[in-house]
Amino acid sequence: MKFFLDTAEIDKIKKWNDLGMVDGITTNPSLIAKAGRDHEQAIKEICKMVKGPVSVEGAGTTSEEIVKESEEFATWGKNVVAKVPMTVEGLKACMALRKKGIPVNVTLVFSAAQAILAAKAGATYVSPFIGRLDDVGECGMDLIEEIVQIYANYEFETQVLVASVRSPLHVVEAGLAGAKIVTMPPDVLEKMYKHPFTDAGMEKFLADYKASKKR
Repeated sequence: MKFFLDTAEIDKIKKWNDLGMVDGITTNPSLIAKAGRDHEQAIKEICKMVKGPVSVEGAGTTSEEIVKESEEFATWGKNVVAKVPMTVEGLKACMALRKKGIPVNVTLVFSAAQAILAAKAGATYVSPFIGRLDDVGECGMDLIEEIVQIYANYEFETQVLVASVRSPLHVVEAGLAGAKIVTMPPDVLEKMYKHPFTDAGMEKFLADYKASKKR
């Protein structure tokens, strides 16, 4: 399973990248604004730091606008992936960009039907948003299982990139469902390391070690 970080905060990317836990990055204009960074400068810095794919999203709504923006983004780094919305215009842009050799991440996917369309349009990645589905009373992980099964049935090359991840449990469930990639905020990755039994065990081991040194 590959771990992508869903952030534009350079210090947090560096922390986890240095530990070898970052296989890629997903961003959007809101994340970059939250980090207080210029869009182009932030993406260029991230692309130099991280070897894996970096998904970059613009504000275009027509296929022509999306393609034009994505072509510019692709000049910012060799590992840039164009992030396009799951709309008719987004799918048109996806097909055009793939012909130009630019990899594409189709985002804002909320159904298996949309995921099928994204794969047929040649998407490199499809990003189903599981947390947002959970928020409205649906089971986001059911969607991941459906997409993984459908893609396997037809040997689609599009990779499932599980997005809107809210907890370590989402990561585990995505792994059980067979998803190849999960993108998560840095705080979720931080929580994956933690368990109260581990902390308690470490405290006891250290206490016993100190006690044994006094004998």
